[in-house]
Amino acid sequence: MSLDVSPALLEQAERGEVDEAAFVDCVRNSLPYAWGMISSLVAQLKVDGGDFADNQTPPPDEQARGQLLRALASDAIRGSLERHFGVRLAFQNCHRVAVFPLDPVVDDRLAKFTSIRGQLLNQSPELRDC
Repeated sequence: MSLDVSPALLEQAERGEVDEAAFVDCVRNSLPYAWGMISSLVAQLKVDGGDFADNQTPPPDEQARGQLLRALASDAIRGSLERHFGVRLAFQNCHRVAVFPLDPVVDDRLAKFTSIRGQLLNQSPELRDC
């Protein structure tokens, strides 16, 4: 199960429209490792500036890895996180998450990061089974 959905949030979804802030709160509580990583990268990007901020440290365990995969593989979760934090998210392998500002100036850097070439250059034997 990806998210720990409260009965109230499930009832809201069954009725129709869902408050995105409530959904984001559900993600924050359900996927704390993924939330923490993304929020720390957003903070790093704001402090350091630049084209992007990324994580290159593998998750400490399979539970954390699973949280990243669930957060970034779901269009709804990923889109809500991007809107909440005001960034674009990119993902390589099992752990390399990057945040890019919503600025067309960095579009080329984002394209390079998410390219086939970028993916291939980010491979290593240690990450083969991640």
